[in-house]
Amino acid sequence: MEALRADIAGLRGGARLAPTRALVERFSASPVTVQQALRMLVREGLVESRPGAGTFVRPARPAPRVDYGWQTAALGPRRPGGGEVGSTLQTPPADAIALHSGYPVDDLLPVRQVQSALARAARTRAALDRPPAAGLPELRSWFAEEAAGLAPAGGVAPTAADVTIMPGGQSALSSVFRALAWPGEAVVMESPGYWGAIAAARQAGLVVVPVPRVDGAVDPLVLSEALERSRARLFYAMPHFANPTGTSWSPAVAAELLEVVRLHGAFLVEDDWAHDFALDAPVHPVVARDVDGHVVSVRSLTKSVSPAVRIAGVIARGPARERIATDRVLEGLYVSGVLQAAALDVVSAPAWTVHLRRMQEQLRARRDALAGFVDELLPPGTLTALPRGGLNLWLRLPAATDAEEYTAACARAGVMVSPGAEWFPAEPPAPHVRLNYSGPDPSRFGEAVATMAAVLAARGTAGLRED
Repeated sequence: MEALRADIAGLRGGARLAPTRALVERFSASPVTVQQALRMLVREGLVESRPGAGTFVRPARPAPRVDYGWQTAALGPRRPGGGEVGSTLQTPPADAIALHSGYPVDDLLPVRQVQSALARAARTRAALDRPPAAGLPELRSWFAEEAAGLAPAGGVAPTAADVTIMPGGQSALSSVFRALAWPGEAVVMESPGYWGAIAAARQAGLVVVPVPRVDGAVDPLVLSEALERSRARLFYAMPHFANPTGTSWSPAVAAELLEVVRLHGAFLVEDDWAHDFALDAPVHPVVARDVDGHVVSVRSLTKSVSPAVRIAGVIARGPARERIATDRVLEGLYVSGVLQAAALDVVSAPAWTVHLRRMQEQLRARRDALAGFVDELLPPGTLTALPRGGLNLWLRLPAATDAEEYTAACARAGVMVSPGAEWFPAEPPAPHVRLNYSGPDPSRFGEAVATMAAVLAARGTAGLRED
């Protein structure tokens, strides 16, 4: 059959194939076998049979001329400030060292627990029934209890009624921005900050107002001035192990910033993305301090359970919660019951705490190893701070470096890193790159940083250490 295909490929369209008798002799096959092969080629569109004339190679049809030009007028101009997809979602070449992605590899995930949980969920009514729009009650209770257990004196512990289940943290942020602000209104954001939140806010038509994150947090006075000047009702922030810087608010600063938000009648959108990645410091969600519904907290399980289990919980109180829940219904009706049941199965099992402890130990070792190579091989002061949690190192490059060009040069040399510019809502004040230490093969960290140092040296940047 393959030899016959090769013959056909070498013939021009319209050429006549050898008679059946000749094919029988050539391939030492029975007439029935040859006829079956020819019928298969006819079904595949490679040849056509002409009764009384023989079998002929079907002429190749010219590829249709595709013209999408009409869409230029139909779509109109691009949305001003529309969201852009960040570098963290790039698929690296097979031989590249990937330090750019934001998702932990299998070695850091509860793989067997997830697979077993999905199999069990598929055998239950979760595979057939429509779940409640706000999410499975048991899963909502789990998110609420997780936050309630961290509530200090004076705070109001969240309940299941405050929780809405979302299909991942990114979707949750989009819903929150759409539900709590109108297009054209402002949202204040830390700078640098999470590129996905910046993109989601712009996609919702919001105007991003950056405020600098210095020494781990925004200055309360600067935040107050930004809220006053922009008349924003939303302040988006990552209080713990911020992405990309890895820094955290102190409890005192958290209290001050929450008070600023209260005085301005605004909402703090707390992105608790790294709740499960606390390495050397505990997590104290700001939502646990909240009393009057000023904090809307988003916690995702996608990174700590599995990228395939896109589940997040949003804690909000009062009318804000109703608006967010309504947006979820209008956007996607409900979240897959199978994914919700599987996520609940994983996080409510005794093995979950064992997994978290093991994962945190591995992340701590990875962080220390990568940071050690950065300190050894790159210019002094490149590592801005050793994060006490999260998944990333934030590097400041020498002032003369073009971070975009440097990132591209590293990629050509086989090392994928994330350029710093996409983490800033406005122009970056200095060149940065972000490294993620939860990717594959930590044994190549030294090779990766050595490559980064060589690229930096080749670009004429002074200041490299000499051994």
